[in-house]
Amino acid sequence: MTRFPLDEFATLQTPFYYYDLKLLDRTLKEIKRTARDPRFKVHYAIKANANPGILRSIQAAGFGVDCVSGWEIEAAIDAGFRGDRIVFAGVGKSDNEIRLGLEKDIECFNVESEPELRAINEIASEMGKTAKVAIRVNPNIDAHTHAYITTGLAENKFGINLEQLEEVLKLACELPHIELRGLHFHIGSQITETEPFMMLCETVNRLQDEYEAKGIHFALINLGGGLGIDYAHPERHPIPDFEAYFTTFHNHLRLRPNQELHFELGRSIVAQCGSLITKVLYVKEGTTKRFAIVDAGMSDLIRPALYNAHHKIENISNPSGELHHYDVVGPICESSDCFGQGELLSEVKRGDLLALRSAGAYGEIMASRYNCRPFPASYFSEK
Repeated sequence: MTRFPLDEFATLQTPFYYYDLKLLDRTLKEIKRTARDPRFKVHYAIKANANPGILRSIQAAGFGVDCVSGWEIEAAIDAGFRGDRIVFAGVGKSDNEIRLGLEKDIECFNVESEPELRAINEIASEMGKTAKVAIRVNPNIDAHTHAYITTGLAENKFGINLEQLEEVLKLACELPHIELRGLHFHIGSQITETEPFMMLCETVNRLQDEYEAKGIHFALINLGGGLGIDYAHPERHPIPDFEAYFTTFHNHLRLRPNQELHFELGRSIVAQCGSLITKVLYVKEGTTKRFAIVDAGMSDLIRPALYNAHHKIENISNPSGELHHYDVVGPICESSDCFGQGELLSEVKRGDLLALRSAGAYGEIMASRYNCRPFPASYFSEK
């Protein structure tokens, strides 16, 4: 259970991000326990949270890292990740980012188009390097999640469609400065059902059989991430069901001898260890609604405004008071600056601290300076 040290919070400028490193440590240990198949290799998807303290904890636990920009590669290197534990994805890798990946001798480029493959080969030739690549495949699987975070459908910008795959694989085998390592997949985020993952296994099994018959073998299969968390009950389910997740792939994916299976987990690792702590500025009584106006805004946690996402909100200053309904809103001059409507909270008064839970993923990392607001500070519990 996450403990909020109110005495310490009283001296801190709100809003701020608060990270429970004990929970992060427990989560990392559970992943290592459940991904016990030696062929399974877990890379942390840095786009979920690139706070240096979080990265150092994950690096110290022995995980690799999944990056989607050159700046993320630099952040990973700064946090102690070796180049050969970095994979690099993204549809729009610039020439400079490709050069950086080659300079750092990264483990793999996840390639998302034929032009990108040719560009990597050309730049690698100029540098006297050979680039290790996996081809990202668009398997056209509906992950039953929000349209903005579904990535595996035919109309998505990511990956290479199945009907184009053979031509791209053939090119990868022919280009002199490309080493084809495997196939990469990622079907979406916040997936809470096993069916999409089972469908992905069926697709991978079929593709492996098809291309082995054509003489193409893959040293690795990368299944991306996507495992969801329980936003409604962060205390009841502080750690996702990694056992069921990894067991699904262990039971349904036909890996070849000596083949590695890579995962790129982000949200499921860091979301529940983080909260956004905000102070109540005013309680406003409307004609039909009661508003709790807080000092955090959509610039500090954009998911509710961007995805219509909901984070559990708790009055940590008065956790057992009389319950009332509130619309919890921020100070930013946008009607979408709302964290929740009709939230049932212990009675709120000016100066109370509220915790927006499950903000460890896509909270701090997506913060902006809209309205010229400063970035909130981050604080950590002691291990």
